[in-house]
Amino acid sequence: MAEKPGKFAMIGVAGYIAVRHLQAIKETGNSLLATLDPFDSVGCIDSYFPEADFFVEFERFDRHIDKLKRVGTSIDYVSICSPNYLHDSHIRFALRQGADAICEKPLVLNPWNLDALAEIEKETGKSIFNILQLRLHPSILALRERIDREPTGRVHDIDLSYITSRGNWYRISWKGDRQKSGGVATNIGVHFFDMLTWIFGPVQENTVHLSDDNRAAGFLRLEKARVRWLLSIDHNDLPREVRERGQRTFRSISVDGEEIEFSDGFADLHTKTYRNILDGRGYGLEAARRSIEAVYTIRNSNAVGLKGDYHPYLADIAKG
Repeated sequence: MAEKPGKFAMIGVAGYIAVRHLQAIKETGNSLLATLDPFDSVGCIDSYFPEADFFVEFERFDRHIDKLKRVGTSIDYVSICSPNYLHDSHIRFALRQGADAICEKPLVLNPWNLDALAEIEKETGKSIFNILQLRLHPSILALRERIDREPTGRVHDIDLSYITSRGNWYRISWKGDRQKSGGVATNIGVHFFDMLTWIFGPVQENTVHLSDDNRAAGFLRLEKARVRWLLSIDHNDLPREVRERGQRTFRSISVDGEEIEFSDGFADLHTKTYRNILDGRGYGLEAARRSIEAVYTIRNSNAVGLKGDYHPYLADIAKG
């Protein structure tokens, strides 16, 4: 843990994931001094840091952070939960204010953004940390340890399915704008690609079979795995038995036909991530590179259709 409580600011405090960051800051014994969001539905702050200042305009937030620095109350960390396309800018803001940045995934949308941010790290002497919480999940850690013990050269067959139903609001929001969110593969899938490349090695082949506003599917050849993957926000893509149970989300990862169970165990992963960062063991820019490169390639590839080794659900999806 840090020797003394750190002073935090947060950008994007009205967002869905922000409450996990509020909880993590609180549970690690730190303080939140200032928050920003253009939307003012932020009553969740009261459960954690009711004394934190709140701004709806970036310019006033910027001025406030600068004023704190001038009176000797510099911010140590800026937690960034803003829309994906703003992460790069908000990370730059944090570092130039003399703070380290803790940013939700995807860290950036384009691989070259990582190189530019690395230069700003050098210029400022501050650090950028990414939230890669699947790397801390007990089931995922156990899988990685198992793969690491295997003989060199073994290649596994993996099916990844993640279908999380979203309503009409999704398409109207920034999440439905590919230029802002990076599309389905980036917005709901980047942490899976991080997990897969962390365990099974770098990407050697990246083929896209299907890509539209609601779903993406393809094939990844990794150093130690062949991966058929499907990501979707369309309720109709759920397996029939899942729909009949009234559930709206289906998550499955099978390795050589064996299901990896990781439905539970997510509650405290952000807090664990914060503890690692405060202890000097956080995941930085280079940790994000493989997944950012993978989703960038997916976003900018032409779908080849039902050719080659494609996900088993795609035949039924293609039928409508």
